[in-house]
Amino acid sequence: MEVLKNKKTLQDFIERQKEMGKRIGFAPTMGALHDGHLSLYAEARKKNDLIISSVFVNPTQFNNAEDLAKYPRDIKKDIKMLEDSGLVDAVYIPEVTDIYPEKTESKSYDFGGLEDEMEGKSRPGHFDGVGTVVEELFRQVKPDNAYFGEKDFQQLAIIKKMVENKKLPVSIHGVPILRAENGLALSSRNQRLDPERRKASRIIYETLKEVNGWFRVLTVAEIKNRVKDIFESQRGMELEYFLIADEKTLKETDFFYKNKNYRAFIVVIVDGIRLIDNMHLD
Repeated sequence: MEVLKNKKTLQDFIERQKEMGKRIGFAPTMGALHDGHLSLYAEARKKNDLIISSVFVNPTQFNNAEDLAKYPRDIKKDIKMLEDSGLVDAVYIPEVTDIYPEKTESKSYDFGGLEDEMEGKSRPGHFDGVGTVVEELFRQVKPDNAYFGEKDFQQLAIIKKMVENKKLPVSIHGVPILRAENGLALSSRNQRLDPERRKASRIIYETLKEVNGWFRVLTVAEIKNRVKDIFESQRGMELEYFLIADEKTLKETDFFYKNKNYRAFIVVIVDGIRLIDNMHLD
Protein backbone atom coordinates (compact mmCIF):
# COMPACT_ATOMS: atom_id res chain seq x y z
CA MET A 1 0.00 0.00 0.00
CA GLU A 2 1.33 3.42 -1.01
CA VAL A 3 1.45 6.13 1.67
CA LEU A 4 1.15 9.54 -0.01
CA LYS A 5 2.18 12.33 2.36
CA ASN A 6 1.66 15.46 0.29
CA LYS A 7 -0.30 16.85 -2.63
CA LYS A 8 2.54 16.58 -5.16
CA THR A 9 3.14 12.90 -4.37
CA LEU A 10 -0.60 12.24 -4.69
CA GLN A 11 -0.86 14.07 -8.02
CA ASP A 12 2.04 12.09 -9.51
CA PHE A 13 0.47 8.85 -8.30
CA ILE A 14 -2.99 9.72 -9.67
CA GLU A 15 -1.56 10.78 -13.03
CA ARG A 16 0.15 7.39 -13.44
CA GLN A 17 -3.02 5.50 -12.53
CA LYS A 18 -5.19 7.54 -14.89
CA GLU A 19 -2.72 6.94 -17.74
CA MET A 20 -3.27 3.21 -17.19
CA GLY A 21 -7.03 3.75 -17.39
CA LYS A 22 -7.70 2.65 -13.83
CA ARG A 23 -11.08 3.31 -12.28
CA ILE A 24 -10.61 4.94 -8.87
CA GLY A 25 -12.76 4.39 -5.78
CA PHE A 26 -12.26 6.74 -2.84
CA ALA A 27 -13.47 7.15 0.74
CA PRO A 28 -12.11 10.06 2.79
CA THR A 29 -11.83 9.76 6.59
CA MET A 30 -10.73 11.74 9.62
CA GLY A 31 -8.88 8.72 11.01
CA ALA A 32 -9.59 6.75 14.21
CA LEU A 33 -10.47 3.97 11.77
CA HIS A 34 -12.69 0.98 12.54
CA ASP A 35 -14.49 -1.79 10.65
CA GLY A 36 -17.18 0.65 9.53
CA HIS A 37 -14.57 2.48 7.47
CA LEU A 38 -13.31 -0.80 6.04
CA SER A 39 -16.83 -1.61 4.87
CA LEU A 40 -16.60 1.44 2.59
CA TYR A 41 -13.47 0.06 0.93
CA ALA A 42 -14.99 -3.41 0.64
CA GLU A 43 -17.91 -1.85 -1.23
CA ALA A 44 -15.56 0.22 -3.39
CA ARG A 45 -13.67 -2.94 -4.39
CA LYS A 46 -16.74 -4.19 -6.26
CA LYS A 47 -16.66 -1.48 -8.94
CA ASN A 48 -13.14 -0.04 -9.05
CA ASP A 49 -9.61 -1.01 -10.04
CA LEU A 50 -7.84 1.14 -7.48
CA ILE A 51 -8.95 2.05 -3.95
CA ILE A 52 -7.71 5.20 -2.21
CA SER A 53 -8.25 6.26 1.39
CA SER A 54 -7.40 9.59 2.98
CA VAL A 55 -6.84 10.54 6.60
CA PHE A 56 -7.21 14.24 7.41
CA VAL A 57 -8.66 15.83 10.53
CA ASN A 58 -10.39 18.80 8.93
CA PRO A 59 -10.11 21.91 11.15
CA THR A 60 -12.99 23.78 9.50
CA GLN A 61 -15.53 21.13 10.57
CA PHE A 62 -15.04 21.93 14.24
CA ASN A 63 -16.97 24.67 15.99
CA ASN A 64 -14.39 25.09 18.72
CA ALA A 65 -10.65 24.55 19.08
CA GLU A 66 -11.04 22.27 22.11
CA ASP A 67 -13.00 19.66 20.14
CA LEU A 68 -10.38 19.77 17.39
CA ALA A 69 -7.56 19.28 19.91
CA LYS A 70 -9.36 16.33 21.55
CA TYR A 71 -10.11 14.49 18.30
CA PRO A 72 -8.38 11.06 18.43
CA ARG A 73 -5.31 10.71 16.21
CA ASP A 74 -3.21 7.58 15.73
CA ILE A 75 -1.95 7.62 12.17
CA LYS A 76 0.35 4.59 12.63
CA LYS A 77 -2.58 2.50 13.82
CA ASP A 78 -4.76 3.77 10.95
CA ILE A 79 -2.12 2.92 8.33
CA LYS A 80 -1.65 -0.57 9.78
CA MET A 81 -5.40 -1.20 9.77
CA LEU A 82 -5.68 -0.17 6.12
CA GLU A 83 -2.64 -2.23 5.18
CA ASP A 84 -3.81 -5.33 7.05
CA SER A 85 -7.25 -5.13 5.44
CA GLY A 86 -5.84 -5.71 1.97
CA LEU A 87 -8.63 -3.49 0.62
CA VAL A 88 -6.74 -0.24 0.01
CA ASP A 89 -4.05 0.50 -2.58
CA ALA A 90 -3.03 3.94 -1.34
CA VAL A 91 -3.69 6.32 1.55
CA TYR A 92 -3.34 10.08 1.23
CA ILE A 93 -2.28 11.90 4.42
CA PRO A 94 -2.19 15.59 3.50
CA GLU A 95 -0.90 18.47 5.57
CA VAL A 96 -3.28 21.34 6.29
CA THR A 97 -1.47 23.42 3.64
CA ASP A 98 -2.19 20.75 1.00
CA ILE A 99 -5.91 21.34 1.52
CA TYR A 100 -5.85 25.02 2.54
CA PRO A 101 -2.82 26.57 0.78
CA GLU A 102 -3.67 30.13 1.86
CA LYS A 103 -6.16 30.51 4.73
CA THR A 104 -7.68 27.71 6.80
CA GLU A 105 -11.28 28.67 6.22
CA SER A 106 -14.38 27.23 4.59
CA LYS A 107 -16.03 28.21 1.35
CA SER A 108 -19.73 29.06 1.47
CA TYR A 109 -22.13 26.60 -0.13
CA ASP A 110 -25.80 26.46 -1.01
CA PHE A 111 -27.01 23.04 0.06
CA GLY A 112 -30.65 23.87 -0.56
CA GLY A 113 -31.49 24.01 3.14
CA LEU A 114 -30.12 20.54 3.96
CA GLU A 115 -27.48 22.22 6.13
CA ASP A 116 -30.10 23.87 8.36
CA GLU A 117 -31.67 20.64 9.62
CA MET A 118 -30.64 18.38 12.51
CA GLU A 119 -26.87 18.65 13.04
CA GLY A 120 -26.77 22.02 11.32
CA LYS A 121 -28.98 23.63 13.97
CA SER A 122 -26.33 23.32 16.66
CA ARG A 123 -23.21 23.39 14.49
CA PRO A 124 -23.26 26.53 12.32
CA GLY A 125 -20.77 26.38 9.46
CA HIS A 126 -20.03 22.70 10.02
CA PHE A 127 -21.31 21.56 6.64
CA ASP A 128 -19.47 24.36 4.81
CA GLY A 129 -16.34 22.78 6.32
CA VAL A 130 -17.41 19.34 5.11
CA GLY A 131 -18.15 20.64 1.61
CA THR A 132 -14.85 22.49 1.41
CA VAL A 133 -12.62 19.57 2.33
CA VAL A 134 -14.52 16.97 0.31
CA GLU A 135 -14.59 19.17 -2.80
CA GLU A 136 -10.84 19.78 -2.54
CA LEU A 137 -10.11 16.07 -1.99
CA PHE A 138 -12.25 15.18 -5.00
CA ARG A 139 -10.34 17.67 -7.15
CA GLN A 140 -7.01 16.21 -6.02
CA VAL A 141 -7.83 12.48 -5.98
CA LYS A 142 -10.06 12.60 -9.11
CA PRO A 143 -12.12 9.53 -8.12
CA ASP A 144 -14.71 7.94 -10.39
CA ASN A 145 -16.68 6.75 -7.36
CA ALA A 146 -16.73 7.93 -3.74
CA TYR A 147 -18.19 6.11 -0.73
CA PHE A 148 -19.71 7.45 2.49
CA GLY A 149 -21.46 5.67 5.37
CA GLU A 150 -25.18 6.12 5.91
CA LYS A 151 -24.58 6.59 9.64
CA ASP A 152 -23.83 10.21 8.78
CA PHE A 153 -26.87 10.40 6.51
CA GLN A 154 -27.10 14.20 6.55
CA GLN A 155 -23.44 14.47 5.55
CA LEU A 156 -24.08 12.02 2.69
CA ALA A 157 -26.98 14.18 1.46
CA ILE A 158 -24.84 17.33 1.73
CA ILE A 159 -22.04 15.79 -0.35
CA LYS A 160 -24.48 14.61 -3.02
CA LYS A 161 -25.88 18.14 -3.26
CA MET A 162 -22.39 19.68 -3.45
CA VAL A 163 -21.37 17.31 -6.26
CA GLU A 164 -24.59 18.10 -8.13
CA ASN A 165 -24.16 21.87 -7.75
CA LYS A 166 -20.47 21.85 -8.69
CA LYS A 167 -21.02 19.32 -11.50
CA LEU A 168 -18.09 17.23 -10.28
CA PRO A 169 -17.40 14.04 -12.31
CA VAL A 170 -17.78 11.59 -9.42
CA SER A 171 -20.59 9.19 -8.45
CA ILE A 172 -21.51 9.22 -4.75
CA HIS A 173 -22.49 5.95 -3.06
CA GLY A 174 -24.06 5.52 0.38
CA VAL A 175 -22.96 2.40 2.27
CA PRO A 176 -25.28 0.82 4.87
CA ILE A 177 -24.41 1.24 8.54
CA LEU A 178 -22.11 -1.46 9.89
CA ARG A 179 -23.21 -2.55 13.35
CA ALA A 180 -21.74 -4.45 16.27
CA GLU A 181 -23.34 -7.76 17.25
CA ASN A 182 -25.69 -5.92 19.61
CA GLY A 183 -26.77 -3.51 16.86
CA LEU A 184 -24.79 -0.45 17.99
CA ALA A 185 -23.61 1.54 14.96
CA LEU A 186 -19.82 1.36 14.70
CA SER A 187 -18.16 4.74 15.14
CA SER A 188 -14.91 6.29 16.31
CA ARG A 189 -16.77 7.67 19.32
CA ASN A 190 -18.37 4.46 20.56
CA GLN A 191 -14.88 2.94 20.90
CA ARG A 192 -14.50 5.26 23.91
CA LEU A 193 -17.38 3.54 25.77
CA ASP A 194 -16.51 1.04 28.48
CA PRO A 195 -17.84 -2.50 27.87
CA GLU A 196 -20.83 -2.04 30.18
CA ARG A 197 -21.98 1.19 28.55
CA ARG A 198 -21.36 -0.20 25.07
CA LYS A 199 -23.61 -3.11 25.93
CA ALA A 200 -26.31 -0.82 27.37
CA SER A 201 -26.17 1.40 24.28
CA ARG A 202 -27.80 -1.32 22.21
CA ILE A 203 -31.04 0.34 23.33
CA ILE A 204 -30.46 2.95 20.59
CA TYR A 205 -30.72 0.38 17.78
CA GLU A 206 -33.49 -1.52 19.57
CA THR A 207 -35.49 1.70 19.82
CA LEU A 208 -35.06 2.42 16.09
CA LYS A 209 -36.35 -1.08 15.32
CA GLU A 210 -39.37 -0.40 17.54
CA VAL A 211 -39.96 2.88 15.70
CA ASN A 212 -39.94 1.01 12.40
CA GLY A 213 -42.65 -1.26 13.78
CA TRP A 214 -44.72 1.69 15.06
CA PHE A 215 -44.35 3.60 11.81
CA ARG A 216 -47.58 2.35 10.19
CA VAL A 217 -49.77 2.26 13.29
CA LEU A 218 -48.90 5.32 15.41
CA THR A 219 -48.73 9.05 14.78
CA VAL A 220 -45.42 10.90 14.78
CA ALA A 221 -46.28 12.51 18.13
CA GLU A 222 -47.08 9.12 19.70
CA ILE A 223 -43.80 7.66 18.44
CA LYS A 224 -41.80 10.61 19.78
CA ASN A 225 -43.43 10.28 23.20
CA ARG A 226 -42.61 6.57 23.36
CA VAL A 227 -38.98 7.21 22.43
CA LYS A 228 -38.74 9.95 25.04
CA ASP A 229 -40.15 7.59 27.70
CA ILE A 230 -37.62 4.89 26.79
CA PHE A 231 -34.61 7.14 27.33
CA GLU A 232 -35.94 8.80 30.45
CA SER A 233 -35.63 5.40 32.09
CA GLN A 234 -32.03 4.79 30.95
CA ARG A 235 -29.30 5.55 33.47
CA GLY A 236 -26.45 7.69 32.17
CA MET A 237 -28.14 8.41 28.83
CA GLU A 238 -29.52 11.69 27.57
CA LEU A 239 -31.71 11.85 24.47
CA GLU A 240 -30.42 14.93 22.63
CA TYR A 241 -32.97 14.59 19.86
CA PHE A 242 -35.17 12.12 18.07
CA LEU A 243 -37.06 13.02 14.91
CA ILE A 244 -38.54 11.59 11.76
CA ALA A 245 -37.68 13.38 8.54
CA ASP A 246 -38.32 13.25 4.81
CA GLU A 247 -35.32 11.41 3.36
CA LYS A 248 -35.05 13.81 0.43
CA THR A 249 -35.32 17.20 2.17
CA LEU A 250 -34.30 16.08 5.69
CA LYS A 251 -37.10 18.29 7.02
CA GLU A 252 -38.76 16.97 10.16
CA THR A 253 -42.30 15.77 9.63
CA ASP A 254 -45.27 15.72 12.01
CA PHE A 255 -47.44 13.65 9.68
CA PHE A 256 -46.83 10.68 7.38
CA TYR A 257 -47.73 11.43 3.76
CA LYS A 258 -48.11 8.77 1.09
CA ASN A 259 -45.44 8.43 -1.59
CA LYS A 260 -42.71 9.89 0.62
CA ASN A 261 -39.75 8.10 2.16
CA TYR A 262 -39.02 8.67 5.83
CA ARG A 263 -36.04 8.06 8.09
CA ALA A 264 -35.76 8.18 11.87
CA PHE A 265 -32.78 10.06 13.31
CA ILE A 266 -31.54 9.85 16.88
CA VAL A 267 -28.72 11.35 18.95
CA VAL A 268 -28.03 10.01 22.44
CA ILE A 269 -25.30 11.16 24.84
CA VAL A 270 -23.92 8.22 26.80
CA ASP A 271 -21.56 9.18 29.63
CA GLY A 272 -20.63 12.34 27.75
CA ILE A 273 -20.09 10.54 24.42
CA ARG A 274 -22.40 11.62 21.59
CA LEU A 275 -23.76 8.70 19.56
CA ILE A 276 -25.77 9.16 16.37
CA ASP A 277 -27.84 6.64 14.44
CA ASN A 278 -30.65 6.48 11.93
CA MET A 279 -32.91 4.02 10.14
CA HIS A 280 -35.01 4.02 7.00
CA LEU A 281 -38.66 3.42 7.88
CA ASP A 282 -40.40 0.81 5.79
